Amino acid sequence: MSGRRIGLLFGSFNPIHIGHLILAEHFATRTDLAEVWLVVTPHNPFKQAADLLPDTQRLHMVELALAGNPRLRAESIEFGLPRPSYTIATLDALRQQHPQHDFVLLMGSDNLPGLPRWQEAQRLLAEVDIYVYPRPGTQAPDLSAFPRVQIMTAPLLDISATYIRESLRAGKSIRYLVPAAVEAVLLK
Repeated sequence: MSGRRIGLLFGSFNPIHIGHLILAEHFATRTDLAEVWLVVTPHNPFKQAADLLPDTQRLHMVELALAGNPRLRAESIEFGLPRPSYTIATLDALRQQHPQHDFVLLMGSDNLPGLPRWQEAQRLLAEVDIYVYPRPGTQAPDLSAFPRVQIMTAPLLDISATYIRESLRAGKSIRYLVPAAVEAVLLK
């Protein structure tokens, strides 16, 4: 187990959907990462908390979605950290709990321009590798200011949790957008 590179895919997962799973599987099987951990974020400082499903329900749905895949793991470390959640604090806590691992952040290209506004962004950029995957409607960013950032190939999927929540409110089908076990939880 020592020296393994672990990808960290942060998200509200409100709810987890097929796009998240395809992306996590892609990074776990087509890069140098041994595993990908989906870090369930109780409250992202850049998002409104009012529209979130309860933390434990989102974590449960992630666990259901990942069941049977040994390369993917649901991670709830942020549930015990101060809120809102900051990536650098989570990374520090994970490094303390798992000093044998080398963590890599996985991030959509739409998030990279805002990275300099993150808590302790300079420290984050200096200490951790970041793999950036393409997002629909975004251009490849200039990486000259980000030496530890790599643009990676990954399937380009335009599925959002917002679309799934809107579909649920409108009484529309979400079949095939989320795993069947997640759909069952959402339709209860």
